[in-house]
Amino acid sequence: MSDDEADPELLALLRQSLGIKTHDPELPPETGVLEGAEHVYNQAIDVALDTQATKAAAQAIYEMMQRKSYSTKTWAEHELHPKEKDESTVNFIFTMDLLNFSFWSERTPEERFAIEYKGRKWTGYWSLVAALQRALDEGIPITSPTFWRNEGECSIKVLRHVFRSATEEDIPLFDERVACLREAGQVLCEHFDSRFSTCITQAQQSAAGLVNLLATNFSCFRDAFRFEGKRVHIYKRAQILVADLWACFNGTSYGTFNDIDKITMFADYRIPQMLQSFDCLRYSPPLEMHIRHLKPLESGHPWEIQLRCCSIWSVELLRREIIRTHPGTHVNAILIDFFLYDTMKEREAAGLEGLPHHRTRSIWY
Repeated sequence: MSDDEADPELLALLRQSLGIKTHDPELPPETGVLEGAEHVYNQAIDVALDTQATKAAAQAIYEMMQRKSYSTKTWAEHELHPKEKDESTVNFIFTMDLLNFSFWSERTPEERFAIEYKGRKWTGYWSLVAALQRALDEGIPITSPTFWRNEGECSIKVLRHVFRSATEEDIPLFDERVACLREAGQVLCEHFDSRFSTCITQAQQSAAGLVNLLATNFSCFRDAFRFEGKRVHIYKRAQILVADLWACFNGTSYGTFNDIDKITMFADYRIPQMLQSFDCLRYSPPLEMHIRHLKPLESGHPWEIQLRCCSIWSVELLRREIIRTHPGTHVNAILIDFFLYDTMKEREAAGLEGLPHHRTRSIWY
């Protein structure tokens, strides 16, 4: 072994100390997200799961999903989601989930960041989708990695124009979004032939493999923290990117994954809010008061990790309960997450939010 080579035993010890497992290439890829979520749930003291409420919620969610005929086809039905089934849509989805984080606002609904497009104002997640569609309509190649990397063409001025708001509030974390675009442009151009579709090909139709590829190669997708002595992978945006591909292409073409059910729910701030409204999640008094008073919660704080990881484990228990009580039903965490998110947004619009969502400002969700 030369002086330039790393000692494999030292590397193994380092990986072990960091909670990084060495994966056998002969075995199917695993993200470790569900394993980490269960670890946090078992150690949590400020977030708990209610077993009886989970059983009741599973039945209610199943019935509502049946009434709405909820499936992957629901994804493409929204007017802003792309309708083409080609690589341009793959590029759109990658860009969308590269920047899909932190849209909550402390302003009033009328004052918050919004994008004006097709005769109306869009807020939240939909403001991002609208901004991207508007940019493409204007001839700005906002979904091109080579464009992101070219700071002359993809200047700060151009990007501010892309995300110009219909209100006085600017898009949150603008600088961080620019950094995500720059990093992704560099990585894709230098290692993946300037095409995200190359990443999909390299993952060999493995959802877990694509999540791991994203987390390994792009620091802005590496959503992981330490909790009670263990490194916990959450990988919200990497997972939702895979899920969006699967849903958009209805499990075919670029959305073909032979292990799609390894994807968990996407730990953000809306799904915990919805699960709490079903009484699936219960909070300690200090945490509940912190959320109720709209106090900020730092990314990586033990409370925040418990909220996110217990939500992942809660949705997994909901999924298992639905399958147990309705044999033959195929439902995964992706569809449950999509449904809960859409339902929570409907409740918000109707003024029926209940306990507010927690306030964490980060690039992870």
